[in-house]
Amino acid sequence: MGDTTATTRKDREPALPHPVTDAPGQRAPHRPRTPRTPRRPRLWFEILLIAISYWTYSLIRNAVPEQRGKALRNADWIWRAEHHLGIAVEESVNHSVNAVTWLIVAMNYYYATLHFVVTLGVLIWLYRSHPGRYAATRLVLFTTTGVALIGYYLYPLAPPRLMNGGHFIDTVMVHRTWGSMASGDLKNMSNQYAAMPSMHIGWSLWAGLTIFALATVPWARVLGLLYPAATLVVIVATANHFWLDAVGGVLCLTVGYATARLWYGTLPYSLPKLPDQPPPTTRGRRHTGAGRGGAAKPAA
Repeated sequence: MGDTTATTRKDREPALPHPVTDAPGQRAPHRPRTPRTPRRPRLWFEILLIAISYWTYSLIRNAVPEQRGKALRNADWIWRAEHHLGIAVEESVNHSVNAVTWLIVAMNYYYATLHFVVTLGVLIWLYRSHPGRYAATRLVLFTTTGVALIGYYLYPLAPPRLMNGGHFIDTVMVHRTWGSMASGDLKNMSNQYAAMPSMHIGWSLWAGLTIFALATVPWARVLGLLYPAATLVVIVATANHFWLDAVGGVLCLTVGYATARLWYGTLPYSLPKLPDQPPPTTRGRRHTGAGRGGAAKPAA
């Protein structure tokens, strides 16, 4: 009789690949979240969204109780804090610029108009020229504004021109220009004690950074940086805000960018210019069925 060889069960069973699914009781391996891919914006939807959003923003902002006593006390505290920090120069700026009539009148109109015109203009430019980045950049703006509404409710603040015992000049009233919604004939249509944070700074810095990051013309990028800087001078010279109100606007904008970063997996300006392009985290990757180790060899 010939020799017999014993075969084990292990020899008889072919080698099986690793199971795709995890065994019961084992935790699934962590897989990084795939960033959301921006979609091409729809014009009718964007117009409706912007209109409803601004109407809601105005409604909520003006519906916040005008807590005059608390707002004035907060203004006194801000003014003392700025004196302690050595940055309480708003009154000097206000009086110096007010002495130049043509300059302060121009600033009054700047304060009343560019806040809306530039912001809307940048949104239109993004929609037409950078549709892949539009939704993410718009999310930054909307989140910034939403956080500001919380600030208006939690921290009512009187602007410098309304401080008790202050020597600030309400430049709109003095020069009888059409300006701030919180001055003159329009003051009853707006909450006068919603100075913190400053959305003139939040929105202008959003617009300026967007222009600087995406514009290809050098002079346009320079204007993008100058715009929030000029806005800062205007809000102080017209006695509508303290320096620290501007800091509050910057903090709100930071939350906006952080939200967009979490939602899309990258900053808005790093997204593809067109929505039908792959996101930057997947560009250049080769999709193969073998994974990182190359093609799998068939079993012998």
